[in-house]
Amino acid sequence: MSVRVILAEDDFLMREGIRRVLEAAPGITVMAVCADGDELLEAVDADQPDVVITDVRMPPSGADEGIRIANRLRRTHPTVGVLVLSQFAEPEYALALLEHGSLRRAYLLKERVNDRQRISHAIRDVAAGGSAFDSKVVDALVSARAEGASPLAALSPREREVLAAVAEGKSNAAIAASLVLTKSAVEKHINSIFGKLGLAGAQDVSQRVTAALMFLDG
Repeated sequence: MSVRVILAEDDFLMREGIRRVLEAAPGITVMAVCADGDELLEAVDADQPDVVITDVRMPPSGADEGIRIANRLRRTHPTVGVLVLSQFAEPEYALALLEHGSLRRAYLLKERVNDRQRISHAIRDVAAGGSAFDSKVVDALVSARAEGASPLAALSPREREVLAAVAEGKSNAAIAASLVLTKSAVEKHINSIFGKLGLAGAQDVSQRVTAALMFLDG
């Protein structure tokens, strides 16, 4: 079955470029193309897509509009996957996207858009309930410096294995296959991990980044 997609990007040339790539990809149907967050939310209500592809920064806020919409859709349209695109490797946005779990969420750099196979796989992963994260974002986490005591002592050996796989950008399905787990077990482990690391409900994004850095540097 074709995956139904809504695209939101405020830059006209980038929006048209992404749309052409998506329309040329087999098994993907572009339902609507939007220029801001308000249009996107209206289109989701009207068209009921499988996946939303959104820029991180869009009107009306001009800030982390894509992340805010992803979190809102988690409540209002829990079966809709969200693929967030960013111009730069900004790990704080990726971790903010994961604040309420990795189910049906992906974060890629815009430079990946011309890789039709890569973006198609990410779309299908989130539509199926998995996740996907750009390797360059993981590299940015690895290269940063962690400060303070590591919170990782609370993680079980299995949870550390799962978190390592998440940091590598593997989807839930890929993690399940590599660790011989069910998808539901992987999601349960991930929710437990972010709970133990204090990511859920954290007020300061930098604290979430630090927790991830402590794992990746450890």
